[in-house]
Amino acid sequence: MEPFQTFPAALKRQIRYVLTDIDDTLTLDGKLPAIAYLAMERLQAAGIRVVPITGRPAGWCDHIARMWPVDGVVGENGAFYFFYDHTQRTMLRQFWRTGEQRTLDRVELLKLQEKILREVPGTALSADQPYREADLAIDFCEDVPPLPSSEVEKIVKIFASAGAQAKISSIHVNGWFGDCNKQKMTARLFSEVFKTDLEQEKEHIIFAGDSPNDGPMFAYFPHAVGVANIMVFADRLPHKPGWVTKGKGGFGFAEMVDFLLAP
Repeated sequence: MEPFQTFPAALKRQIRYVLTDIDDTLTLDGKLPAIAYLAMERLQAAGIRVVPITGRPAGWCDHIARMWPVDGVVGENGAFYFFYDHTQRTMLRQFWRTGEQRTLDRVELLKLQEKILREVPGTALSADQPYREADLAIDFCEDVPPLPSSEVEKIVKIFASAGAQAKISSIHVNGWFGDCNKQKMTARLFSEVFKTDLEQEKEHIIFAGDSPNDGPMFAYFPHAVGVANIMVFADRLPHKPGWVTKGKGGFGFAEMVDFLLAP
């Protein structure tokens, strides 16, 4: 991973989209710094579209799509995208799985919830679980004392044994049924909202992230950036970003934006 300050000027001039994780990429220590929010506003003012790609729940994403300076949001690790049309004052909500499938999934996820909380002491149901539509979020360090990595991996194995996908973020293990992920739903958003092909736009996109659940995005995008705290996971990343910022979390994101928008 190279310092982001070495990002080539020729590439910088062709960026039209910034996609970004939220937790510990836009935030730091559970807070959204004003500098990170301002950075998103500055990108939009420069004509660069901003799309958070997050594991956070549908309830949060409805708010983000409406009220943040963004051009859409992919949530619950690719379970859906939301796009708010400010002209028409309407929210477009598109899910990867049907409502009937999600109802059946919730029955199985509830069983997994009970099993994980019983077999992995110290875990907790994520505080944002009531606002989720498609996945189960198990807290291993947001509102509970941090668990050792061996216990986090045990959560992943329980999900996998039930045929569910599982991804580790900086704070949760998220599990779900179906083949969705962040990259696949991002491609759908680009096709249906931006009317363009994600594959053809790859060279015009930067993705910023911080943890293993951003792996599909790091693998897909040639211009992927990690904020400094990604180094905590350096030996657990199957795909690493090409560049890394000096600053952590939202301060690293703002550093990246400063560099992108500099003459």
